[in-house]
Amino acid sequence: MKFLSFSHAGQSAFGAMKDNGVVNLSARIPEIVDLRDAIREGQLDQLCELVKTADVDFTVDDIQFDPAIPNPEKIICIGVNYANRNEEYKDGTEPPKYPSVFMRNRESLVGHEQYIMNPPESDQLDYEGEIVLVIGKEGRRIPEAEAHEYIAGMTVMNEGSVRDYLRHAKFNVTQGKNFEKSGSLGPWLVTADELDPMSNLQVITRVNGEERQNDMTENLMFSFRFLIAYLSTFYRLKPGDIIATGTPNGAGARFDPPKYLRQGDTVEVEVPGIGILRNSIMDEQS
Repeated sequence: MKFLSFSHAGQSAFGAMKDNGVVNLSARIPEIVDLRDAIREGQLDQLCELVKTADVDFTVDDIQFDPAIPNPEKIICIGVNYANRNEEYKDGTEPPKYPSVFMRNRESLVGHEQYIMNPPESDQLDYEGEIVLVIGKEGRRIPEAEAHEYIAGMTVMNEGSVRDYLRHAKFNVTQGKNFEKSGSLGPWLVTADELDPMSNLQVITRVNGEERQNDMTENLMFSFRFLIAYLSTFYRLKPGDIIATGTPNGAGARFDPPKYLRQGDTVEVEVPGIGILRNSIMDEQS
C-alpha cells in the first residue's frame, strides 16, 4: 500500500493511493492524527483493509503533496554509502569501518511536486537521490537479523546539499544539509509487505531528463540491516523516524565543471517499486 501525507483546502491530512486517486483517511479515522501516528499505533494493516473498500476522495491534482512523513522525530542521513561513490573521492583512503551519520531538520524538506529553493547565499545547490527507510516500531540495540521487523516501509529523498556550506566547519556538514526547503521527501510511503526493503533496489536521479545517478543497493558499503543495528546502538529508533541511506556517485559537484542546480531545473529521483519524486528548482528571495 502507498500511504501519503498531503494538504487540501488548507488542511493537513494523510491517506492512501487507490486507482491513481487519494483516499482521505484523516476524514474517515479522525482519531489518528497523521501518518506517523498511524505507524506508531500499528494501524497500517487495518488501514490497508479499509482502503480496499473505500471510494477515492481526490485526484492527485486536487491535493498538495507534503513530505511523506512530515513530522519525524529523527531525520537520520548516511553519507558516502555506495562503494562507487567512495571511490569517486579518489583520496586514496580505505573503505570506512563505520558509516558517516548526520541529521536534517523537518523544515529542510518539501513534498513531491513542491519547489526546492535555491538559496541566495550560494550557487552550489546540488541533488542527491536516496532510498529512505521509515521505522515502524520502537527499538534499541536491534540485531541485524531482526532489522527487517522494524521497517514500516520506504520512501524517496532528494537529499539536497549546498556544497560550499558543507565545508564551513572541520567536523560537520550540518550547515549545508539544512537550508530551508533544500531537499524533498516522497511522494509516499510504500509498505514493507509491498516492496521488500532487503531486496536489491535501484535508485536513479535525472536532471531535466538527463540521467545523473544510477546504482543498486547491492553496492552499499553498509547494508540496511547494518544501518538499523548500528544506529540503534546510540539512538532509540521510534515509529516514523526516517533513515536516508546514502546517494550513488554522479552528484553535480563531481562533474568538471560542476553541474549545480539552477532555477527552472527539474530533478526526478526514481526507485522502481516506490515511484518518482519530482521537484523543480526556484530561486529563494533574500
